[in-house]
Amino acid sequence: MKKLEIVGYKRSTLGTKGSKDLRLEALAPCVLYGGEEQVHFAVPMILFRELLYSADVYEVELNIEGDIHRAILQDAQFHPVNEMILHVDFLEIDSKKPIKIEVPIKIVGNSPGVIKGGKMVQKLRKVSLRGLVSNIPDFVTADISGLDLGQTVKVNKLVVEGCEILNPLSNPVATIEIPRALRGKLTA
Repeated sequence: MKKLEIVGYKRSTLGTKGSKDLRLEALAPCVLYGGEEQVHFAVPMILFRELLYSADVYEVELNIEGDIHRAILQDAQFHPVNEMILHVDFLEIDSKKPIKIEVPIKIVGNSPGVIKGGKMVQKLRKVSLRGLVSNIPDFVTADISGLDLGQTVKVNKLVVEGCEILNPLSNPVATIEIPRALRGKLTA
């Protein structure tokens, strides 16, 4: 996993009013759980740009007033109208305990079906994995080099060393669709 450092400040006031005051100062209220105790803190919203608006998976090093915590992003809540960050949850990670995380899928290979005029459609963008932090990859590759028109690669064809795939194995990852123009030619 890629690494990212975020610097935060402990929160003195909790609750709705405290959170609103933080947002007015362009700070996102955050909580870190999964460790010995929950830590409530605030982070400048601009520091979340790389973490939230990227498909990559990051191991976050949280520096909360000098205390260093290793964590992953668990959840982020946004305002429904203006997309402002309302709240961010982090899960503290331990190198001995398995974690559950979604990792992006990268399509590789040239499909004969696409060369014949088919359209490659990616049905699944991320796959859920469970494993130790050291075994979590940056991405999972799905090879489409053997797919012809109308064929699909499913989750059971994905290979991840040291991790368990949590998605149903029969779910499609990518398929080569037959365009309307080719359907008439193939049946005639």
